[in-house]
Amino acid sequence: MKIAPSFLSCDFSKFGEELVRMEKAGADWVHLDVMDGHFVPNITFGATVIKWGRPYTKLPFDAHLMISEPHRYIKDFADAGADIITIHVECDSDIDETLDLINSFGIKAGLSVKPNTPAEAVFPYIDKLYMVLVMTVEPGFGGQSFMADMLPKVKQIKDFAKSRGKDIIVEADGGINENTIGDCKQAGIDVCVSGTGVFKAESAEIAIQNLR
Repeated sequence: MKIAPSFLSCDFSKFGEELVRMEKAGADWVHLDVMDGHFVPNITFGATVIKWGRPYTKLPFDAHLMISEPHRYIKDFADAGADIITIHVECDSDIDETLDLINSFGIKAGLSVKPNTPAEAVFPYIDKLYMVLVMTVEPGFGGQSFMADMLPKVKQIKDFAKSRGKDIIVEADGGINENTIGDCKQAGIDVCVSGTGVFKAESAEIAIQNLR
């Protein structure tokens, strides 16, 4: 299982230093929550900040676009150095066109589902995907409680992908800590996003080790 610290919880005044700190602590990916204040009720950062951070680490940049019209900005995030770009199936952009655009830049495409969205919503797009992100909280803010009833989606998604002859990575994001990560592992999650559980710990390295 991979651990991807969510930079929603980092000290943004030290963004570059935080990237270095997470790499040294043993993180596998860098999870970057991009919010537009429209798709979700919060605003974070955009492609420019990601571009500034790119030189500080060689870890994969996992950009989670919680924005209404991601198609308009895919090139910006590709140019900024994102390795994986995940959009929401609930967004306003055409999903097929947006996934095709992500793939055209040689970037891995992901599709995310909110808690109230069934797993079946991603099935029509499975052949274009590297990853599905299952939200285990309502997207928008860190520090929320883990929703264990989202975990059955993982098996549904993996079983459908397998029926199509495709292996797919499933990521979970929201409320993941030492107490909840075991449930994620048992459900078959491949990548766990953890924000406050890593960034607010006294030692990020120990926090990541404990998650493992």
